[in-house]
Parts: sequence; structure tokens; C-alpha cells
Amino acid sequence: MRAIEIRNKYLNFFKSKGHSVIPSAPLIPENDPSVLFNTAGMQPLVPYLLGQKHPSGTRLTDYQKCVRTNDIDEVGDNRHLTYFEMLGNWSLGDYFKDESIAMSYEFLTKELGIPAEKISVTCFAGDEDCAKDTVAYNAWKRVGIPDERIYFFGKDDNWWIAGEEGPCGPDTEMFYDTGKPKCGPNCNPSCGCGKYVEIWNNVFMEFYKDKNGYSKLEQKNVDTGLGLERMTMLLEGKETPFDTELFSDLMNKLEDLQQNDLIASRRIVAEHLRSSIMIINDGGRPSNVDRGYILRRLLRRMTRHMNKLGIDVSKLPELIDIQIEAMSEMYPEVINNKETIKNVIVEEKDKFMKTLQNGEREFEKVANRTRNAGKDTLETESVFNLYETYGFPPEMTEELAIEQGLKVDMSDYQRLFKEHQEKSRLGSEQKFKGGLASTGEIETKYHTATHLLNAALKVVLGEHVHQMGSNITEERMRFDFSHPAKMTDEEKQKTEELVNEWIKEGLDVTIEEMPKEDAIKSGAECMFIEKYPDVVTVYTIGTISKELCGGPHVKNTRELGHFKIKKEEASSSGVRRIKAILD
Repeated sequence: MRAIEIRNKYLNFFKSKGHSVIPSAPLIPENDPSVLFNTAGMQPLVPYLLGQKHPSGTRLTDYQKCVRTNDIDEVGDNRHLTYFEMLGNWSLGDYFKDESIAMSYEFLTKELGIPAEKISVTCFAGDEDCAKDTVAYNAWKRVGIPDERIYFFGKDDNWWIAGEEGPCGPDTEMFYDTGKPKCGPNCNPSCGCGKYVEIWNNVFMEFYKDKNGYSKLEQKNVDTGLGLERMTMLLEGKETPFDTELFSDLMNKLEDLQQNDLIASRRIVAEHLRSSIMIINDGGRPSNVDRGYILRRLLRRMTRHMNKLGIDVSKLPELIDIQIEAMSEMYPEVINNKETIKNVIVEEKDKFMKTLQNGEREFEKVANRTRNAGKDTLETESVFNLYETYGFPPEMTEELAIEQGLKVDMSDYQRLFKEHQEKSRLGSEQKFKGGLASTGEIETKYHTATHLLNAALKVVLGEHVHQMGSNITEERMRFDFSHPAKMTDEEKQKTEELVNEWIKEGLDVTIEEMPKEDAIKSGAECMFIEKYPDVVTVYTIGTISKELCGGPHVKNTRELGHFKIKKEEASSSGVRRIKAILD
């Protein structure tokens, strides 16, 4: 069964069960500093899981484009992906465990045709924070799953929370039995031997965790996630996602072009190209920080592995065309953005080819230092620096060293590299710290301040100004906007004064739900209009601002305090960035 068929079956099934189909949020999250990309379907819905009313109701379903970056270096094996699509359905204080489990079982067995005997499930075993989930157990029994295929595990396996704090709860997970023999007498869905493949996770979100422990949410929610690539692999009877129609055209072309038969490198090129296309499509651009650095890292790793395969990098535009064509049915927007995507990727490839040349020159310096010191082995730190600073692959360093009668201690390099990975992982987790729901009083004020700033910039600079992105933390707000030139000191002062004038006026902030078309006709502004559902939330501030937004916001501008611009700088071509504070 093709991926588009699985997606459509999923959305239509839950629509038939009273769910509203909502659009996927962009990969790049709006006003969420906790993550670089949307990593799960629930991420854009956190305000509604915490009690805010969703314009589309209490039952929702969608597909969410996701990027997870912790496992970039694992891509190349038979299962890891950075970009993937997550199908999900939500109950916002509506149905709970019984109905959720019944619907999941019906979809798997009736809509997808998975034999019931292929399904095993896990439930939460219980601890001091939450009792054993006998409700989920009994629900599975009622639909026909026997005791021998129901397992109980603790928080490590059957509890879900995003980060260290936020909405959370026990979950029940569904596993597909691949038919492989058991790895031993205690083989079960948690052992990871490959016999059982997780296909769906239903989280029963009824708790909120903070530094003081767990408390009950005002409403009980259901948050589910089904990975499309993995389900496509299983239903097509393939061994890996790279064997499915999602990757097959590109994988076949890479095999035709390659001079060296390296399956891991083909997978890396295919996966990183697909991920990069989707990130660029949603507005990402290569840079040396945050999500821009992730995109740069993907593209450079892809280029390196094209070299390893012996594929001429001038073939890259042809590879992009093949992958965009393969994705066009599921993501028609990539066709419209094809030239931009191609230009960004090729430009980054060209930059990296120069980087490789610089790396070779730096290698010669390292090799000369080694010989001059009377040694025959390159210093591990120098080898790592060639990789980290110049993007020079360690295997290329080793190859050049051998040609010059020198050695590389690759085991010591791997030790240093693993230390670096661990630091990066901890840094990524720190970025996620606080969960997805860290929208406190100060963040709420900054949300509202971005609307005032947007309106002020239109007055001072002109109506060509549009918001291009924002990022909010407890310490400051960051606002990107379209404008071709650096702001003068006078323009910054006028903007600041205007925002503070509106704050002092004590303008009411009103909330209204309306059809998307009516919102646009009324003059409401927004980013990514095509991503919004049919019914939207519009925030109006006096007579000076009207925008589509997910909130939250203050009730009156007087609550904001004093607005001050700290810095104005270039963000990218034609885009400026303001960093500001409220004090």
C-alpha cells in the first residue's frame, strides 16, 4: 500500500469518527524556542492540550511533517530518518482510553488489513505517580487482544513527555510482529531484536509535570502518533524505508551513477536530500547556527557521501528533480518551490566543495607538522578539527595519510567523536528542556508584543513589512521581517516609541473565531495562510493590529510594561531581525 493511500485512509477514517482534519504545521515552529523543528504532531497543539479551545473542535486529525536531529550520524543504517511524517489524532477533553483503543484497533485491522494475530501491545505497569493502566488493558481485551500479547512496562517504555516538563501521561503502544523468530525465551516488544516493530503510540495525557512533580490536567487528552514511513515499509513488505516507493526512484538512480557500491552512503544521500528539500520548502536556509546549521550539516554530509560513491556532484540538480517528482503527490508545494530548493542546495554544495579544498590544504599543514615532529601518526585532535572546522571526513584524512606514509588512530578518533556526540546530544536536550508548554507570563507578553512591533514597523517603514519569523524566550523576543535595508537610528526610535505609545493607551486584545476566508477579507495578517484550518483564531489589538495567531496573549496592552529594541541586524537576504525586551 502506497504512502499517500495510507495517509488518506487515516485522515478519512478519523474524519468518519467525528474528527476535523487540520493542516500540517510548518517544519519550522512559530514562537516555540524549545526546539529547532516540529518533532511531533502534538507540538503545535500544546496550548489546546492545556485547555485553550481549538477552532476546529475537540476531535482533530492530521499529518505532521517532522524533523528529529539527534540521530543524524545514525542515518545510513536500515531504519534511521531525520525527516518523517507522523499521522495523528487527538481528543481534547473528549473521548479517552476505551474509544481511542477501539478506533486504533479498527483502523489497523479493517482499514489497513493487518491480521489481528500480528498485533501485540504494551501498557503502563504503574508506579508511585500513576496506577497500573488496567483500563487500557481491559480495552485491549475487549477488542480481542489476548493476554499473551499484552505486556506491561514502566516509565522508560510506556510513559510519554516532551522534555523534562510539560503535559504527559501513560501510553499504550502497538507493535507489528514481523514473523522473525524470537531472540530468546524473554523476547518481547521492548527487546529491540527486530521481531516486533512499533507502529503506533496512544498517549493518555492527563498529567502535567513540573519541578514540583506531577499534577492533574484540567482535561484528559489523547495524543497519538503513527509513523508513515515505517507503516509504508511494513505494508509494502520491505526491509527498510529506503526500499519503499518513498525513496526507490532516487536510490535506483544513485546505484546507476555510483562508482563505489556503498549502501550506507546511498541511504545517506537519499535521506539527507529528502530532508533538506522539506526544510528548505518550509523556509529553512543554511547557516552556522540552530536549524540553519542542521540544514548545512545535512547538505554537507550528503555531498561528502556523493564523493564517497564516486558520483559527480554536477549530477545533483538531476537528483533533486527525481526526488521532488517522487514527493510531488504528497507535497505539491515542492513543485512550486522547486527552483528555490534547487538553488539553495546547489549553492551550498558549491560552498562545500571549496571547503573540501580548504580542508585538503589544512591537511598538508597537519601532515608536515607530524613529520617535522618525527612522528608517524596524526594527532587525533587535528584529525577531529579537520572534520569539525573544515567538514573534512576522517576517512578522507586517513586515506591521504596512508598515501603519505602516515597513520590515523581511528579508534581514538571515534572516542573523541563520541564525546562530541554526547555533548551535542546534551545540548539538544537542553534546547528541549522545559518541554513544549513553557509559555509563562513573560512569554505571553512577548507574543503580544510581536503583534505591536509588526504594526509599528508597517507605520515606520511601510506596508511592505511582513513578519517572516519569530522566536520567544523568557529573556527576549526575536522578530524577523521583510525589509531591504538596515534601519536607521531614527527609524528604530520611532518604532520603539510607537509600540510604547500603544502599550500606554491600554488597548484591549480581543479574540474571535471565524472562517479563514472571512479573516483574510477583514484584513487579518498571518504567516503561511495555506497552513491554517478552515476556521481560525484572530487576535485584534485596538484598531492597530489584526492577525491570525495561535496565542496566547495578554488581555490589555497595559500589561506589557516598557518595550525596548536591543539590536537590529540582517537575518538573510531581504530579511531584517530585531531583538527586543520588555522591562
